[in-house]
Amino acid sequence: MALKDLLVCVDQNEDSLLRLRLAADLAIRHGSHLTALYVREFSRSQLERRKAAELALQSAAALHDLDDSIEEEMHAAAERWRSTLEALTRKNRVEAELQSVDGVTAEVIPQHARYADLCILGRDLPEGPASIGYTFCEQMLFVTGRPVLFVPADPSLSTLGRHVVVAWNSSRPAARSLNDALPLIERAERTTVLIVNPGAFIGAHHALPGEQIIAHLRRHGAAAEIVRIENVPPGSIADKLQAEARALGADVLVAGAFGHPRLWEKMLGGVTNDLMTRMSLPVFMSH
Repeated sequence: MALKDLLVCVDQNEDSLLRLRLAADLAIRHGSHLTALYVREFSRSQLERRKAAELALQSAAALHDLDDSIEEEMHAAAERWRSTLEALTRKNRVEAELQSVDGVTAEVIPQHARYADLCILGRDLPEGPASIGYTFCEQMLFVTGRPVLFVPADPSLSTLGRHVVVAWNSSRPAARSLNDALPLIERAERTTVLIVNPGAFIGAHHALPGEQIIAHLRRHGAAAEIVRIENVPPGSIADKLQAEARALGADVLVAGAFGHPRLWEKMLGGVTNDLMTRMSLPVFMSH
C-alpha cells in the first residue's frame, strides 16, 4: 500500500511549521495528498488568559473583547498555515489543503486520522485528561486505528523517511509497526534493522534470526541492512535505539507500541513509554 493520503496536525504553536515542512517533503516524494488539520481550540495560554480575566471579575464587555481577540489569534494562525502549506507544495503539484475545524482536539483528530494512511503529530500537543494521566499523543497511539508518526520539536530535522531505522525484536507490536511502515521503507533510500539484545528473545521465544526480516524487506525492494547491539540494560533500550539511529543518520525510527488502551497506567511498555517521553527523532508507531 502506498502513502497516498497523509494527515498532518497543526495548532497555534510555532512547531507546526516544522511538521508542515516535513509532511510536505514526505508528500512530494510519495505523490501523496496532504491534509493539514487545524482544530480551532483555545490553547493553554489562551485558556489561562480567559480564566484570569474571569477571576479578576472583568466586565462582560471586557470578556467579550478578550474572546474576540483570541478568535482573531486562532484565525491568524490558520491563515498562516494555509499560506505556508500552499508555498511548500504548489511548485511540486502536490494536492494539499488545510481543514479548519471547531471542536476538541482529542476528539477531532482520531476521526480525521481514520480517513488517512498516516497521521503526523507533534510530540508536545495538549496533555490528555487528568483522569488518564497520559499525554494526548500517547492516547492517539491507541485510539486512531492508524499508524502515527510523532515529530519532536527539533528544528534541525529536514526530512522524513529517507533513512528508516526499524527497532526489531520479533514481537507482535514490532511486526505490526514494521508492516504499516512498509510504504515508507519501500521508498526509503536506506533501511537499517536495529536489534538490541537479540539473545534475549531469539532463543527464549523461538524467534527467527534477524537475517529473515532483512530478506523480507529486500523482497519489498528495500536496501536493508542489520545492526546488532548486545548487553543494553532494559532501562536504557529506548535511549540506545535513538542514539544509534541518530548516529546512523536516520530520520525515522519505526518501533512497536507495547500497551493496552484500557490499562495504560499498568501496561504501557517500558521502552514505549521511554521513547514517548524522551523522543529525540521522529518515531513511527502502530498499535
